[in-house]
Amino acid sequence: FCNQCGAAITLTAPTATSSSGIAVGHAVDHGVVPEGERKLVTALFVDIINSTGLGQDLDPEEARAIIDPALVLMIDAVRRYDGHVVQSTGDGIFALFGAPVAHEDHPQRSLYAALRLQDEIRRMSDRLRTEGRTPIEIRAGVNTGEVVVRSIKTGDRQTEYTPIGHTVNLASRMQSVANAGAIVISDNTRNLVEGYFALRSLGLTRVKGINDSVRVYEVAGLGPLRTRLERSAGRGLSKFVGRAQEKQAFRNAARLARSGSGQLIAVAAEPGVGKSRLFFEFKADSGGNWTVLEASSVSHGKGSSYLPVIELLHGYFGIVKGDEPASRRDKVGKRIADLDSSLETTLPYLYALLEIEDDKVRLAAMDPQLRRSRTFDAVVRVLLTEAAREPLMLIVEDLHWLDDESQALLDLLVEQMADARLLLLINFRPEYQLRWGDKSYAQSLRLDALGHDNADEMLSAILGESDSLLPLKQLIIETTGGTPFFMEETVQALFDEGALKRSEGSVELIKPLASLRIPPTVQTILAARIDRLRNDEKTLLQTLAVLGRQFVLSLARAVAGHSDAELERLLANLQLGEFVYEQPSISDVEYIFKNALTQEVAYNSI
Repeated sequence: FCNQCGAAITLTAPTATSSSGIAVGHAVDHGVVPEGERKLVTALFVDIINSTGLGQDLDPEEARAIIDPALVLMIDAVRRYDGHVVQSTGDGIFALFGAPVAHEDHPQRSLYAALRLQDEIRRMSDRLRTEGRTPIEIRAGVNTGEVVVRSIKTGDRQTEYTPIGHTVNLASRMQSVANAGAIVISDNTRNLVEGYFALRSLGLTRVKGINDSVRVYEVAGLGPLRTRLERSAGRGLSKFVGRAQEKQAFRNAARLARSGSGQLIAVAAEPGVGKSRLFFEFKADSGGNWTVLEASSVSHGKGSSYLPVIELLHGYFGIVKGDEPASRRDKVGKRIADLDSSLETTLPYLYALLEIEDDKVRLAAMDPQLRRSRTFDAVVRVLLTEAAREPLMLIVEDLHWLDDESQALLDLLVEQMADARLLLLINFRPEYQLRWGDKSYAQSLRLDALGHDNADEMLSAILGESDSLLPLKQLIIETTGGTPFFMEETVQALFDEGALKRSEGSVELIKPLASLRIPPTVQTILAARIDRLRNDEKTLLQTLAVLGRQFVLSLARAVAGHSDAELERLLANLQLGEFVYEQPSISDVEYIFKNALTQEVAYNSI
């Protein structure tokens, strides 16, 4: 990479297969990646310490036998979390998260990959020591920020996808200041991952090529937080407003479920609208009259079977991180014995699902379909038996990221829950296809952004009632479209950058604002939505964003470069995806972006 601009120079990564890596490579090779696009990304640099000395001390073939497997581990760790390996340096890698395809949690993904790689290299070094060979150590550096990325053809069948920008250069510098075995991140990344990971401040550090000292942190492991709601709760939750109809629907369903008529409520909403907060408030209002079990899918978990099911069972059996297999076995066995002795036949399957090795190995020889069926049956029987003992509230969030095995297990539970004292609450984004909407005991709710009055009430609870802040509140509501998370993050960004200040119990606007900066936490969500569009739809959305928040059909037709029929199809798809809406107009057909943030993110990506 170039030390001046941070651009990658070559791409010579060793081969490692994974579905995510193939998908990214396909995107680059088939022109799905636009030429020259601005993106918010996280850059990861990893290298083997003293690889030159390793080469001097060992025969080249011996050195290669150590370094090549380490490089494969690096690449596999990156691709497991949908990162893109830009470059192999011979003794390390440079990878991007959040490009070519945006992910709303790309800073977290980069650190998950780095921690996984740290563990894998540690195990590899232990094996090398046991074999009497030279162990290795790595170091990693991470930074988050904006870059311009583009794909460059280097041959008939080869394309490089390279970023340009200071972000990449600073990530490389983070690696250079890291000690052996350490993962070091910048303050930019820290601001987005704090709480999700345990961090240790290293203070201000002089970095080569950077005029001012930079604040750096070492990643010590996973933190206590998993969701955005948990992070918001740590800062202090904003006032919960509106949602009266939804809360009443929840109360009615709970009453029926407690009487023995199982109920399912499915809540669909765009990101940031408040699905998780609605569940949180209802759970808090329900008191201690329920056994409550919770689980959620994660954006990088589709390839990992049973993740939310295992989380749910950990909660039920009281299993915590660090429990040894024997402890897990005891907790599961005791809970099942207390619940119903007839469930003892489920134990081998529960043990195996919860990674208790003896039983996992013992069941490995069983026919996979039979084992799968009995595992499903074991989990469902336990849940329904628990519901018979005490009303059970089961909360499963973010089904749009649900893996296939967990989906199939939920299908079985829904089929058998009609006569159980079970309230099943699920939520998802609109792209998820609900399978159970035709059940008589199921109801679907659509959660929309807050109306103006409720949005104003929420902002007044955060900022106060000062008349001087009325223009700012109006600007926030118009810009965010009343999406609660976007409003909260926008206000927090204004405090962070010094535009707002608390003084003697009130909030003051210090800097006049004509516009609002999009917080990175919001930008990543919207960019990820845009990147899920087909290439022709995304290109049209970016073109329309240049026209402004509102535009007429005749102008779109003039700049889009599509036939009328094709333009009509693409606009219909963008409306179905809720990126733009058609609105009444006296003459020409007129469209408007759903909110100003979506239009700005699409525009800024060009």
